[in-house]
Amino acid sequence: MHEHFTALFKRCRGNPILTAEQWPYPVHAVLNPGAALLPDGTTLLLCRVEDRRGISHLTVARSPNGIDAWTIDSAPTFAPDPDHYPEEIWGIEDPRITYMPELEQYAIAYTAYTKSGPGVALALTPDFVDFKRVGLVMQPSDKDAALLPHKVGGRFALIHRPSTGTTSDMWISYSPDLQNWGGHQLLLPARRGAWWDANKIGLSCPPIETDRGWLVLYHGVRTTASGSLYRLGLALLDLENPEKGLSRGGPWMFGPEHPYELMGDVPNVVFPCGYTLASDGDTIHLYYGAADTCIALATGSVRGLLEWLDENGTEYIGVAGQPAERVHA
Repeated sequence: MHEHFTALFKRCRGNPILTAEQWPYPVHAVLNPGAALLPDGTTLLLCRVEDRRGISHLTVARSPNGIDAWTIDSAPTFAPDPDHYPEEIWGIEDPRITYMPELEQYAIAYTAYTKSGPGVALALTPDFVDFKRVGLVMQPSDKDAALLPHKVGGRFALIHRPSTGTTSDMWISYSPDLQNWGGHQLLLPARRGAWWDANKIGLSCPPIETDRGWLVLYHGVRTTASGSLYRLGLALLDLENPEKGLSRGGPWMFGPEHPYELMGDVPNVVFPCGYTLASDGDTIHLYYGAADTCIALATGSVRGLLEWLDENGTEYIGVAGQPAERVHA
């Protein structure tokens, strides 16, 4: 089983690929990057950077191959603006990037760290130089958000993770204009009991569009005697109606194993916020924060993930998290 898990994602030999030591200005940690493959083939990572006060901002790193030879902006690319957006007073974190063809822009869903806790904010950019904030769209406590690239039923769709105090489940909400949100529906509930994803889950990178449905990588958090343990699982949602769940994996499929994932500011964490898809339409470069300290890369296959889900899809979810009949493509 361990070998099968390892085969799903192969870690880059050069991991970690980005660290605080590489930054062109003094910082504490770099982690949890959003990712985009630009039209010229450049891989762009929008990295969460924690400064030495403890406040996070976002900085762009670019690579011709998505692996090395990174060029990092010499100053923060997208910094908190608490004077105009007071919800950003304690920083901005964990961006997820979705290219929106209808808008001809990239949409960034990020966590704004408010005085009341984390909330979901949106910004738009055509080039990762000029940014237009939409502002706070989901009130605290809410995070782990990403937009779908296409409208659903004529409305924009946002997956996010509100917390109630005892549980943290994944929800989906809809908007006509990216500002006013409603139609909130439970999308993927955290399991209960001893499961690896009991009580607290959240979206990892933006959902991957496949011919079989939206392939969702999500993190589950297991609370142990020595702290939290973050690992990844898979689910498949219907393309036309993402509230309809088609499959959900039983086991976790990627977790912390290597020293840079096991030791750091927050031990035992793999936390992806972004991926790029190669020109073959199958090869995934998954970019993740390791132990909340550095950035690492693992490579996998859409086909391989779907095959794993076929073999390990032991729970099936439906509208609003209710059981649904198993669906095969």
